[in-house]
Amino acid sequence: MYQFKKTAIAVAVTHVALLASGMAAAQTGPGAPTASNVVVVTGQRAALDSAQALKRDADEMVDSIVADDIGKLPDRSITEVLQRVVGVTIDRTMSKGDPEHYSVEGSGVTIRGLSYTRSELNGRDSFSANGGRSLNFEDVPPELMAGIDIYKNPSAEQIEGAIGGLVNLRTAMPFDFKGRKMAASLQDTYSELKKGKRQPSGSFMFSDRWKTGFGEIGALVDYAYSESGTRTDAFQVEPYYQRSDVVAGQNVWVPKGSQYRTLNFDRKRQGLYGALQWKRDANLQSSLTYFKSKYRMQWDEQAIFSSASPYNIGVTNGTYGANGQLLTGTLTDATDKGIDFGADTRAANRKSQTTDISWHLMWRPNSDWQIDTDVQRVRATSNSFDSTVATAVKMPYENVDLSGSVPKLTFDDVQTAYLANPANYYWAFTQEHFDDSHAGEWAWKTDAKYTFDHPVLRDVRFGVRLTKADSTTTNSNPSYNWAAITQPWQSDTGGQLAYLSDPRFSNQTQVHQFTNFFNNNTPVPSLVFPNVALATGYPGSYATLHSYHDILCQQANQANGTSNPCTPWSPATFGTDPAGTNDLSERTGAFYTQLRFGFDDLKYPIDGNIGVRYVQTLLKAHGYTVFNPNITQPAEGTTVIGPEIPNIAAFSTRQDFDNHYHNVLPSLNLRMKATDKLQFRFAAAMGISKPDYSQLQSYTTLSENVDQTTTGNVVTVNNVGLTGTGTGNPKLRPVQSRQVDLSAEWYFAPAGSLTMAVFNKQLKDIIINQSYGYDVAGVTGTPYTFTVTGPVNGARGHARGMEIAYQQYFDKLPGWMSGFGVQANYTYVDSKEDLYHPVNSAFCTGSSNGADNLNLNQNGCDTNGATFGNLPLQNLSKNAYNLALLYDKGKFSARLAWAWRSKALQNVNVNGTNGTDGRRVDPATGATQTVAWALPTWSDSYGQLDGSFFYNINEQLSLGVEAQNLTNSKYRQLMQQSIGMMTRAVFVSGRRYTASLRYSF
Repeated sequence: MYQFKKTAIAVAVTHVALLASGMAAAQTGPGAPTASNVVVVTGQRAALDSAQALKRDADEMVDSIVADDIGKLPDRSITEVLQRVVGVTIDRTMSKGDPEHYSVEGSGVTIRGLSYTRSELNGRDSFSANGGRSLNFEDVPPELMAGIDIYKNPSAEQIEGAIGGLVNLRTAMPFDFKGRKMAASLQDTYSELKKGKRQPSGSFMFSDRWKTGFGEIGALVDYAYSESGTRTDAFQVEPYYQRSDVVAGQNVWVPKGSQYRTLNFDRKRQGLYGALQWKRDANLQSSLTYFKSKYRMQWDEQAIFSSASPYNIGVTNGTYGANGQLLTGTLTDATDKGIDFGADTRAANRKSQTTDISWHLMWRPNSDWQIDTDVQRVRATSNSFDSTVATAVKMPYENVDLSGSVPKLTFDDVQTAYLANPANYYWAFTQEHFDDSHAGEWAWKTDAKYTFDHPVLRDVRFGVRLTKADSTTTNSNPSYNWAAITQPWQSDTGGQLAYLSDPRFSNQTQVHQFTNFFNNNTPVPSLVFPNVALATGYPGSYATLHSYHDILCQQANQANGTSNPCTPWSPATFGTDPAGTNDLSERTGAFYTQLRFGFDDLKYPIDGNIGVRYVQTLLKAHGYTVFNPNITQPAEGTTVIGPEIPNIAAFSTRQDFDNHYHNVLPSLNLRMKATDKLQFRFAAAMGISKPDYSQLQSYTTLSENVDQTTTGNVVTVNNVGLTGTGTGNPKLRPVQSRQVDLSAEWYFAPAGSLTMAVFNKQLKDIIINQSYGYDVAGVTGTPYTFTVTGPVNGARGHARGMEIAYQQYFDKLPGWMSGFGVQANYTYVDSKEDLYHPVNSAFCTGSSNGADNLNLNQNGCDTNGATFGNLPLQNLSKNAYNLALLYDKGKFSARLAWAWRSKALQNVNVNGTNGTDGRRVDPATGATQTVAWALPTWSDSYGQLDGSFFYNINEQLSLGVEAQNLTNSKYRQLMQQSIGMMTRAVFVSGRRYTASLRYSF
């Protein structure tokens, strides 16, 4: 009778699960690796064996990395660790919207070509306060991790939100060890390019467990600290402009200059983790964990960049390529009496931290039921200050050689002396930015599992999860407050500039020597930059610098009898203006059910699970639309030639939004065991990836940009641009995916396997940037239209491809050679993006609204107005592979690891490769039209070789050395133009070496 009841319940539950899933394909039921069922092992070979076992036995398709000792993942950051996994690639720019700055340790993670990645800590939600929904993996100390699991397909049990994949960071728990365990490590890192600066790191872990009268208790504490200092040098080339006035009878393409920069980066990272476990018996146990990561970075940069008018550039002794692109020549600018270059010092810092406190209770009321309850509180904060102060110089001429993969600039003695002379520089501009973000989440979930006594049905699981998340972001207003000190186009100073040679304007500057530039002693001239103290001395240093404009303005009034107002500099507001604050509040409720089954009596046994997850989301957002003009209207009596300069008063308007939606996510996961060593998997699912919090903000900034020149009493307006940026869109919906995965896995030996997977992800509601018109009335009532760019659900697409991975130690080789092993994997991903409202125009027209702006943001527009189109999904490389040579024998272990990825689209319409000064010639009329332009930027194919060598003095103590970028690889950035993929920038960061001492018992 008892058996009959259990069978009846099983059959009923089966029907419920099938009805709930609507017979839809999907899912994985995480027989997930967790900290409580992972045995921490030592030795590189044993770590690979442990990770292989996790992959083989999991209910889902999962790849794992296990530390070969406590606190010893095989790279310097979690981001670098992840790039070793098949299907995973990393970005190497600090920001997707500002690819001019290189990230040595890597930044964003993509899985199977998609950046829709979700992060968890021990199976629970975790995030950084950076506007995203996942952790900045570079913020988290890898020394605290026992392992990392990467899930490739969604699961009904798993928290929704991972289309590309789920990255679960696992920490150790006290009951993972049989008794007392202690581990410590010390490291020091040397950066070849940075030189000199000590970069210490260290970690300490202690764990123990005790039996008491009321149960067994375990306690663990883990602390990690690390410093990193790097330097990056770069050559850059400005975008090319089509010219018909440089070579008689020929259209050629000429940039307005080439330049160089250097960036010094310092990072401190700390982590503290503690865990308490209590177990009365096998039926009742509980745990409490505390995790805190702190990240602090500071970087300063010295950069020279062209700010010339592109159509005033002349070329002598020029040579050109097959498509008309300039290869070599000397650039000049007779119209402006020299090529205008800015020389800026930029200082930026960021502090961020994430704190997670979680409590878990497991109760088995009888042999059939298990109930798990989890309560979690996550708090994350992040704040930054970004400050730029710039001088400017008119370079008489510039010799460029753009024919190779790295731009070459040559300077004669006259140029070198000129550029090192402070008397040739004047004070140009300042720009400050502040932001402060606070995010928090309460999460509660309860899961129940009922185990069947049945030959087919294993168990049914169901649960509920409720969350309450809040995010507040405060930005300076304007967000990036660019303000001129003295510029050639300013009319109120009478054409005078604040030259450093004038004693009134002498301030803190330095002649910066680019020693050992590009890690090859590539000679470039010294330049005159503001001291870093002027950038960090805000607001006092800014006020002093902007007073120079006021002095010249008052001087011009006295000399010319004018009455210009000489308006003093106004700093950006921060924390005092409600227009700079954006609030988000999100509530979710989720329910899932999942049935696990197995047909063990078949010739080829099959097991798996089927389930469905339902989630409802409620969102509220509060923000502003802001306009703060930073231009000076021409003075009375000035003759203005060209377009009208709109006169629009500053304003801020509050905006409030509500959004709610729900999703039903069915899933199926199957595994067939052909033999004890060979198995096949099939998975199908529907998944979602919610918009980042930054994409949901209701904050829009409007800008008025005027390109003008002043000659005496005549102001020539070359172009007026009215643009805007919608920081977010609170009405966004999640990106949705229907996906299928199929894999074959052959486990032929311990730490030996050959696996292959194919996948297809069909995407809809992809979030893209789209432009729209925003009408504003001027002071006189005249209407003006700003072209605002913001995110929308505007496309569908796919990402499909295959993965293959192989690892093996060659145990049958004789003697010491049996310690050799190899790891290799390869990933191929093909992608396509189709706009809901496609634009097939061959040219951008420069209109302030309508289809042409969608054309600019999605297809990209060249400086001559031509569009590109057929762009793939962003951050997706078609090909990527890893190859590692391993050695593990006796007291020695070593690794040489090469990671490579093919070129990938970074973005369209980002800083440095966009503008409003393009020119299109109408082929029908011959008339010239000014157009906005935005180039697609690409990361070129990139590979890097890293290595490590460890010697075990005894079972407890080991010495080692690790090296990053042994090949001194150059990271190349491309810009797509009508003449081909042109070099935008080439970055060099040099090699890094780390000496390690590790002790454990």
